[in-house]
Amino acid sequence: MKIIKYEEKYRDDMIFMVLEAKNALGRVPRLNEDLLDIQKSYLEVGDMFWLAIDDNDRVIGSIGYNSIKDTDEVWLHRLYVKYNLKRQGIGSALLETAEQYLHQQGKKVVKIHLGGNGFEESRCFYPKHGYVEYQERYMKKEL
Repeated sequence: MKIIKYEEKYRDDMIFMVLEAKNALGRVPRLNEDLLDIQKSYLEVGDMFWLAIDDNDRVIGSIGYNSIKDTDEVWLHRLYVKYNLKRQGIGSALLETAEQYLHQQGKKVVKIHLGGNGFEESRCFYPKHGYVEYQERYMKKEL
Protein backbone atom coordinates (compact mmCIF):
# COMPACT_ATOMS: atom_id res chain seq x y z
CA MET A 1 0.00 0.00 0.00
CA LYS A 2 1.11 3.55 -0.68
CA ILE A 3 -0.41 6.89 0.24
CA ILE A 4 -0.37 9.52 -2.48
CA LYS A 5 -1.67 13.02 -3.09
CA TYR A 6 -4.98 12.85 -4.95
CA GLU A 7 -4.73 12.35 -8.70
CA GLU A 8 -7.70 12.86 -11.02
CA LYS A 9 -7.19 9.46 -12.69
CA TYR A 10 -8.36 7.81 -9.44
CA ARG A 11 -11.60 9.82 -9.17
CA ASP A 12 -14.09 7.14 -10.24
CA ASP A 13 -12.36 4.38 -8.28
CA MET A 14 -12.37 6.60 -5.16
CA ILE A 15 -16.07 7.38 -5.57
CA PHE A 16 -16.85 3.68 -5.96
CA MET A 17 -14.82 2.86 -2.83
CA VAL A 18 -16.67 5.50 -0.77
CA LEU A 19 -20.11 4.36 -1.94
CA GLU A 20 -19.17 0.75 -1.22
CA ALA A 21 -17.94 1.70 2.26
CA LYS A 22 -21.20 3.50 3.06
CA ASN A 23 -23.25 0.56 1.78
CA ALA A 24 -21.26 -1.87 3.97
CA LEU A 25 -22.13 0.28 7.01
CA GLY A 26 -25.82 -0.07 6.16
CA ARG A 27 -26.11 3.57 5.16
CA VAL A 28 -27.78 4.81 2.02
CA PRO A 29 -24.83 5.25 -0.34
CA ARG A 30 -25.04 8.86 -1.42
CA LEU A 31 -22.11 10.95 -2.48
CA ASN A 32 -20.89 14.09 -0.77
CA GLU A 33 -20.54 16.86 -3.37
CA ASP A 34 -16.93 17.67 -2.46
CA LEU A 35 -15.91 14.22 -3.71
CA LEU A 36 -17.09 15.05 -7.21
CA ASP A 37 -14.37 17.68 -7.59
CA ILE A 38 -11.42 17.13 -5.24
CA GLN A 39 -9.33 19.67 -7.17
CA LYS A 40 -11.81 22.47 -6.52
CA SER A 41 -12.91 21.43 -3.01
CA TYR A 42 -9.45 20.77 -1.58
CA LEU A 43 -6.36 21.31 -3.72
CA GLU A 44 -7.22 24.63 -5.40
CA VAL A 45 -8.01 26.24 -2.03
CA GLY A 46 -4.61 25.22 -0.61
CA ASP A 47 -5.76 22.17 1.32
CA MET A 48 -4.94 18.51 0.70
CA PHE A 49 -6.52 15.16 -0.09
CA TRP A 50 -4.77 11.79 -0.03
CA LEU A 51 -5.56 8.34 -1.36
CA ALA A 52 -4.37 4.93 -0.20
CA ILE A 53 -3.55 2.81 -3.24
CA ASP A 54 -3.03 -0.95 -3.23
CA ASP A 55 -0.55 -3.01 -5.26
CA ASN A 56 -3.11 -3.32 -8.08
CA ASP A 57 -3.34 0.50 -8.38
CA ARG A 58 -6.83 0.55 -6.83
CA VAL A 59 -8.12 3.05 -4.26
CA ILE A 60 -8.49 1.47 -0.82
CA GLY A 61 -8.78 4.59 1.33
CA SER A 62 -9.03 8.37 1.43
CA ILE A 63 -8.69 11.39 3.69
CA GLY A 64 -8.70 15.16 3.23
CA TYR A 65 -8.91 18.38 5.16
CA ASN A 66 -10.12 21.94 4.83
CA SER A 67 -8.54 24.82 6.72
CA ILE A 68 -10.74 26.91 9.00
CA LYS A 69 -10.34 30.50 7.80
CA ASP A 70 -8.15 32.80 9.90
CA THR A 71 -7.21 30.04 12.37
CA ASP A 72 -4.57 27.35 12.77
CA GLU A 73 -7.35 24.73 12.80
CA VAL A 74 -8.70 22.34 10.16
CA TRP A 75 -11.69 20.10 9.51
CA LEU A 76 -10.76 16.55 8.63
CA HIS A 77 -12.98 14.99 5.96
CA ARG A 78 -13.69 11.76 4.12
CA LEU A 79 -11.61 9.22 6.02
CA TYR A 80 -12.79 6.04 4.34
CA VAL A 81 -11.24 2.61 4.04
CA LYS A 82 -12.42 -0.05 1.61
CA TYR A 83 -15.00 -2.02 3.58
CA ASN A 84 -13.28 -5.42 3.34
CA LEU A 85 -9.83 -4.07 4.29
CA LYS A 86 -10.67 -2.43 7.62
CA ARG A 87 -8.59 -3.07 10.74
CA GLN A 88 -5.39 -3.50 8.77
CA GLY A 89 -3.87 -0.12 9.63
CA ILE A 90 -4.92 1.71 6.46
CA GLY A 91 -7.09 4.28 8.27
CA SER A 92 -4.40 4.85 10.87
CA ALA A 93 -1.77 5.35 8.15
CA LEU A 94 -4.00 7.85 6.33
CA LEU A 95 -4.71 9.75 9.56
CA GLU A 96 -1.02 9.80 10.50
CA THR A 97 -0.11 11.10 7.03
CA ALA A 98 -2.63 13.93 7.34
CA GLU A 99 -1.59 14.83 10.89
CA GLN A 100 2.12 14.91 10.04
CA TYR A 101 1.45 17.12 7.02
CA LEU A 102 -0.77 19.44 9.05
CA HIS A 103 1.85 19.72 11.79
CA GLN A 104 4.46 20.68 9.15
CA GLN A 105 2.03 23.33 7.85
CA GLY A 106 1.82 24.87 11.32
CA LYS A 107 -1.73 23.72 12.02
CA LYS A 108 -2.47 23.22 15.71
CA VAL A 109 -5.96 21.67 15.96
CA VAL A 110 -7.69 18.98 13.90
CA LYS A 111 -11.48 18.77 14.21
CA ILE A 112 -13.92 16.14 12.99
CA HIS A 113 -17.69 15.90 12.81
CA LEU A 114 -18.88 12.39 13.60
CA GLY A 115 -22.30 12.58 12.00
CA GLY A 116 -25.35 10.87 13.44
CA ASN A 117 -26.27 7.21 13.66
CA GLY A 118 -24.09 4.77 11.76
CA PHE A 119 -20.79 6.32 12.79
CA GLU A 120 -20.00 3.93 15.64
CA GLU A 121 -16.69 2.92 14.05
CA SER A 122 -15.57 6.56 14.03
CA ARG A 123 -16.53 6.95 17.68
CA CYS A 124 -14.14 4.09 18.51
CA PHE A 125 -11.38 4.91 16.00
CA TYR A 126 -10.61 8.54 16.74
CA PRO A 127 -10.18 8.31 20.54
CA LYS A 128 -7.53 5.62 19.94
CA HIS A 129 -5.61 8.31 18.06
CA GLY A 130 -5.89 10.99 20.72
CA TYR A 131 -9.12 12.72 19.70
CA VAL A 132 -11.48 13.91 22.42
CA GLU A 133 -15.12 14.89 22.22
CA TYR A 134 -15.56 18.62 22.81
CA GLN A 135 -19.21 18.86 21.81
CA GLU A 136 -21.81 16.25 20.93
CA ARG A 137 -20.80 14.61 17.63
CA TYR A 138 -17.57 16.61 17.41
CA MET A 139 -14.03 15.61 18.30
CA LYS A 140 -10.68 17.35 18.12
CA LYS A 141 -6.99 16.76 18.63
CA GLU A 142 -4.24 19.23 19.40
CA LEU A 143 -1.17 18.58 17.26
